[in-house]
Amino acid sequence: MTTQPATTPADTALTTLTPRVAAFADTLTGDDLPAYVYDLPALAEHARAVRAALPPAVELYYAAKANPAPEILRALAPHVTGYEVASGGELRHVREAVPGPPLAFGGPGKTEAELRRALKPGVARFHVESEHELRHLAALAEEAGRTADVLLRVNLPLADEALGAAALAMGGRPSPFGLDPDLIAERCLPLLAPGGGPLRLRGIHAHLASGLDAPALLAVAGRVTDWTRHLATRHGLRLTEVNVGGGMGVDYSRPDTRFDWAAYGTGMAGIARRNPDLTLRIEPGRALTVYCGWYLTEVLDLKHSGGEAFAVLRGGTHHLRTPAAKGHNHPFTVLPAAPWTRPWPRPGVRDEPVTLVGQLCTPKDVLARRVPVARLRVGDRVAFALAGAYAWNISHHDFLMHPRPGFHYLDGGSTDPSLR
Repeated sequence: MTTQPATTPADTALTTLTPRVAAFADTLTGDDLPAYVYDLPALAEHARAVRAALPPAVELYYAAKANPAPEILRALAPHVTGYEVASGGELRHVREAVPGPPLAFGGPGKTEAELRRALKPGVARFHVESEHELRHLAALAEEAGRTADVLLRVNLPLADEALGAAALAMGGRPSPFGLDPDLIAERCLPLLAPGGGPLRLRGIHAHLASGLDAPALLAVAGRVTDWTRHLATRHGLRLTEVNVGGGMGVDYSRPDTRFDWAAYGTGMAGIARRNPDLTLRIEPGRALTVYCGWYLTEVLDLKHSGGEAFAVLRGGTHHLRTPAAKGHNHPFTVLPAAPWTRPWPRPGVRDEPVTLVGQLCTPKDVLARRVPVARLRVGDRVAFALAGAYAWNISHHDFLMHPRPGFHYLDGGSTDPSLR
């Protein structure tokens, strides 16, 4: 099976399958589709390169929310320092999948049951989001006879240009995430007395924006570390850690591009040299795993309406919600299918824009809109790239009760269907 790259309206060539995934796709029948296929060696290679680009002083945590599949978590284990979890469910799931590495427990609205579970061995850091949460954690830690190591998540203001460049702003302006920096000294520091107690303040956490390039993220990291140092000096605190979050940009319109990890690593090394007493930590999610996954499906129908072409695919946004959530055309490659055997003409288009939709009874079930293709026909396969993060795990799986996709984790050179 050969691949036929589609093009975006800007005429940018889209990514092709890795040889391992392309060979495996040839083993799938129509009844096997839709299917997610993950190239674990490619994931490990990418994670290894990211780790090598970072200075030793920077710890690398993986934000499990991006893709919590056990196979993904285990493939990353040799290359990451630990994992960031954002719920009690993620905490239990990640601990079972990868029992050894440390966990950082973040996220707003932590319940009492979640905090109690996290106070058991295994959670190395609590990212505290509010004064109430800080008080609640202190009471539960004291009850359990434990000392909880805390990073205060701070919502520092960001310049308008940084917010404008972000794909998703988690902070930098009024937000439900994190603590107001103006209230920390008055409301939180008195609860974290250095003389001992149920809570031990280790440092500051600030995940402010996602989708930024290396220079923008380095500017944010520098601001967070400078603010942390100022806080420590002003109040006589011994702060030893700064977590600057993730947010490394992924460009769905140019899927063969990558975040500049080399430049980011060099910049973080400079920040580390200026702050030798601080452990720096990052927690990327999407930028680690997005490139290793593909969503494979096929064209069920192809028709015109009002002069526009629509291809109806098996599956849809209930499997791959990313394009609907982010409002983009999801990059894809066409895999031409075997010769047509039906007694009627094969519906298809040549050299015209096509909107790719799913099987759901809603006009929002769109995976890519008006994308020019050289050729697309009923029965052809379509492979959506950049499906390794925030894809299946954020989708509304049960709407209309269509079958769920298959999941295949390629763990080496073999493409034997028995690996499914």
